[in-house]
Amino acid sequence: MEARAIQRTVRQSARKMRLVIDQIRGRAVPEAYAILRFSKKLAAKQIHKVLKSAVANAEQKAQRQNEPIDVDRLRVSYAVVNEGATMNRFTPAAMGRATPLHKRTSHVEIHVVSPAVAAATRAPAAKAAAKAEPKPKRKAAAAAATKKPKAKAASGAKQSAKKKGSD
Repeated sequence: MEARAIQRTVRQSARKMRLVIDQIRGRAVPEAYAILRFSKKLAAKQIHKVLKSAVANAEQKAQRQNEPIDVDRLRVSYAVVNEGATMNRFTPAAMGRATPLHKRTSHVEIHVVSPAVAAATRAPAAKAAAKAEPKPKRKAAAAAATKKPKAKAASGAKQSAKKKGSD
């Protein structure tokens, strides 16, 4: 069971939010709740809301599909903070000037997944990685790949010199 939650245009910069989101990525949901609850960062409150919403979405999805779900076994599989729209404002400065202010926003996205789904998604990825190993090249093919092609710039220079001489 996988569920997600997205909160858009959070009034905090993505750089500050990423400091907190990096702490909960890959953790179990109860552990992530504890980290967010005791964090001193303001971003932790917004991220806590999104995580809570993702867990509620997982519960609703399981209920609709008539499947059992244990919320305490969910894990944060994907957690990312992207930059949102920047609000450009101005503040008064000395001698009648104005200086720009950039009020940054961010988008928070969190995916939670149950352990059964996480194990199922890891197995095909491991098989694909084993198949993707590069095959050893033959010596002749490797030697041909390392040879440099001859420079054609010299012949081009001769042709341009002939044209200049004919003018």
